[in-house]
Amino acid sequence: MSGRGYAGKFAEIDLSTGSIKETRFPEEVLRRYVGGRGLGVKILWDRLGAKWDEIDPLGPENILLFLTGPLTGFFPGGRICITGKSPQSNGVVGSTIAGEFPAELKCAGWDGLIITGESEKPCYIFVKDSEIDIRDASHVWGSRAKKTYLTLVKEVRDELNAKNPLYGEWKEPAIYMIGTAGEKKVRTAGVVGKWAHGAGYGGYGAVMGSKKLKAVLVKGTGPLPPVADHEKTMQLIKKVWRINFQHDLNRRWGTGYAGYNVGAQYSSEPVRNWQEEWHDERSFGVDEFERRVWVKRYWGDFNCPTTCLKLAVVRTGKYKNSIADNPDYELQAYEGTNLGIFTPEENVYLVSVIEEWGFCGIQVGNTMGFAAELYQRGILTKEELGGIELKWGDADAFARLAEMIAKREGIGDILAEGTFRAALKLGEMKGLDLLKYAVQSKGIGIGAHGIRSGLDYPMGISYACSVQGGDHTSVALIPITRTVSDHSMMMSDSGVYCLFNELYLKKEEIIEFFNAVTGFGYTVDEWYYDIAMRIVEIQRAMLLLGGPDVKWRIDENPARFYEPLPSGPKKGQAPTREEIEKMKQEYYKIVGWDERGIPKSETLKKLGLEDVDKVLREKLEL
Repeated sequence: MSGRGYAGKFAEIDLSTGSIKETRFPEEVLRRYVGGRGLGVKILWDRLGAKWDEIDPLGPENILLFLTGPLTGFFPGGRICITGKSPQSNGVVGSTIAGEFPAELKCAGWDGLIITGESEKPCYIFVKDSEIDIRDASHVWGSRAKKTYLTLVKEVRDELNAKNPLYGEWKEPAIYMIGTAGEKKVRTAGVVGKWAHGAGYGGYGAVMGSKKLKAVLVKGTGPLPPVADHEKTMQLIKKVWRINFQHDLNRRWGTGYAGYNVGAQYSSEPVRNWQEEWHDERSFGVDEFERRVWVKRYWGDFNCPTTCLKLAVVRTGKYKNSIADNPDYELQAYEGTNLGIFTPEENVYLVSVIEEWGFCGIQVGNTMGFAAELYQRGILTKEELGGIELKWGDADAFARLAEMIAKREGIGDILAEGTFRAALKLGEMKGLDLLKYAVQSKGIGIGAHGIRSGLDYPMGISYACSVQGGDHTSVALIPITRTVSDHSMMMSDSGVYCLFNELYLKKEEIIEFFNAVTGFGYTVDEWYYDIAMRIVEIQRAMLLLGGPDVKWRIDENPARFYEPLPSGPKKGQAPTREEIEKMKQEYYKIVGWDERGIPKSETLKKLGLEDVDKVLREKLEL
């Protein structure tokens, strides 16, 4: 189907054979699965579901998807969803990233890329309108992020200028790529873009590395596709812009405003591997970042009124010329407080380091915090860490550890497997239970919002029951209509557009936008109890099937979240396992799962997922 927000076709690229073909999906599939995360789940289930537990996420059978949605380019703040079988959870994570890439891809005439197989040698993909090439990337294989960006963007831009001189000076193509961590198939590697963007959750940088795919570049010269109701869509675009202009917090500060507040006010920020969640370090206030390291206050992506991004540069001292984004709250926390770092300069330096290696900042920060606590407790020694004295607050020590993980050097080879798998391996080596220090869910490090104080948005079951594990942007919530619930996030993740630009809209207004673009006539109830529910149920099934190395059979919080908070105004507070179990059972009933957390046959059949039910019953021997 073309029009109504869709370009109407997807490019299927087989890196094993070099073949490229056009794929289309029926209107009914697009209506029921929308795009982005939802359509990604559908594609993965249809092609791999029957043997899901056998698929190695880092093997050639895995499918890597770059998918826009019908609202991409129209709803302010365009994003793209990158997904596949996750090498962290063995389930599916819809990981979204901003930039010009999504709009460029739709203007090139494609709704998404379906990448299969594995290249014999390093390669990159270049999409220019209807032309798609698989090209040699040997000259940038081994390069870190910024060098890769500069080399390939210049290479392609020079080519465009030479081949099309009458077009005028070409704007640089959009690019997503991997760094060293992705090449080495580090499970915490992200897909990165620009200087500082990233699709981190899920470990899809490692999937790109396993396929020897260094980068994807795109340049589109056509218009966005038609919509169902052009006039209504234009009115709604202007309305969303007006609403967002009225709310200045994210526009002025970005999420970086939270680096101090989440700890000091909510007692829910990771401090030294979550041993604490409260701090009162005013040196980490956003005003200090603005005064000391910001050089560009309003930096936005395509069609974005919020412009929450900032550019940060260390101007003086030991880490002079280190460049990063804001950093946003999650990176302030995970490359800051979580590692005992409380100065903007050291935080920006460490963020620039992990971005250069091509990591997800949340995931590698989680793993480094885990390693630092093991060092603190004498479980890991200086010798085992390759001579590093991994003390809290030592930015140089953590930068060196990040390099070891990216290169899989020494103990970095174990830590490159992510916090969960590293805890199992090191625990086996030490004869100790190290999972009690691993703050993760379903193999994915917990986002930087704790549950113990009860003051932040996650509930006690938010990570334990989420179909995306530790992902803080898509959590289990009661009721399921709450913002950032798994079911609510399906709107922006499948749409695909930025959550921040819908925060001040009613659900009815978001659905109105969907209908103006697609003409599908959705209702809010249909969205939550049919569209989103169907996608969540398939994700849940994939998570339960897991494999081949890990299969999940229990929804549990990390052990640390049951330890009473040791400091702050909520000192002594933590949920009990009994409270969590009661909440879990309530959630299971709402989403149609049995007391074990397995989707019921009646739930799946009602949603038209008989094939999912059949595989679950056979594989789980129910």
